Amino acid sequence: MAADIYRRLQQQLDQYSMGFPETASGIEITILQYLFTEQEAQMFSLLTPMLETARAVSTRMGQPEEAVGKQLEGMADKGLLFRLKKGDQARYGAIPFVHGLFEFQVKNLTPEFAAMARQYFEEAFDHAMQKGAEYFVRTIPVHKSVDVILHVASPEDALAILRDKPAIVVADCICRKTAALVDHDCGKPLEACFMFGSMGQYYLDRGMGRKISLAEAEKILADCREAGLVTQPATSQNPGGMCNCCGDCCEVLRALNKHPKPADLVFSNYFARVDADACTGCEACLDRCQMGALAVGDEDIARVNLDRCIGCGLCVSVCPVEAVSLVPKSGSDYRTPPESMADQMTHLARKRGVI
Repeated sequence: MAADIYRRLQQQLDQYSMGFPETASGIEITILQYLFTEQEAQMFSLLTPMLETARAVSTRMGQPEEAVGKQLEGMADKGLLFRLKKGDQARYGAIPFVHGLFEFQVKNLTPEFAAMARQYFEEAFDHAMQKGAEYFVRTIPVHKSVDVILHVASPEDALAILRDKPAIVVADCICRKTAALVDHDCGKPLEACFMFGSMGQYYLDRGMGRKISLAEAEKILADCREAGLVTQPATSQNPGGMCNCCGDCCEVLRALNKHPKPADLVFSNYFARVDADACTGCEACLDRCQMGALAVGDEDIARVNLDRCIGCGLCVSVCPVEAVSLVPKSGSDYRTPPESMADQMTHLARKRGVI
């Protein structure tokens, strides 16, 4: 009976965001048993991503509102669902594994959970992320890599995204924390994930992040660029979050790196181009590229593998002779992100064949 509860929970989570696929080893069930009691798993199965009050849930369950509300609050405090507070009222909803259950363990991440998560990513979730990365996060170029003559729209500019937000919350990167517990600490900035709106408020409520000024957010972003991190907001014009990621720890970039053509999997409107006459073959750009898209050949000139270039612009920002530039894609290849987070999730669900 207990096994059935957790399998149903796995199947429910597999309908959300990038999914939560089954594995041969059953590690996904082990993760769910680690996170959820049977009672919590049963409660989650009664929820949807649509936010509801405790009263609405209790009415559907036929149980006292006070008891249901207490359980929902307990699950929200454990990062097992999403909670939105407005005044004295709270509403609750189901969440995906990513972004959701995995990231919401950032405050109390343990070596045990980190090891299980890494095993699950390696066995199944990396493939799920390859399939859904396009409508999960998008690559935007670092601020100094795009010439102003391109008239970059605000969805493509990390600084513009930050400046458009009335409140900014910053949190530790769950991927780098996981990697530090499992195999290595890359030494890149840890406090590097921005949350906005209701998601930012939830991070504050749970003590998973802290509210910062725009000036501090811009400083963190500059430090992330200096460290060679890829800026990835959610794939919508009004993203609820924006991460700064490294290729060795970020589970999205790790999954993309395993694919022969990462450029086909991401939402990016740019690609790098090298001026052969200006390139000195110094190789400064090679280590900056998180996708292995650059190589210096026999002619001592850097060349770009367009199958692997995701248009982040890190190579541009480090070239000492300005031989590398970002070029905007043209025609139908240049795309506008979905307008809202709801539109983003709809696109992702359609791509996965869920709807």
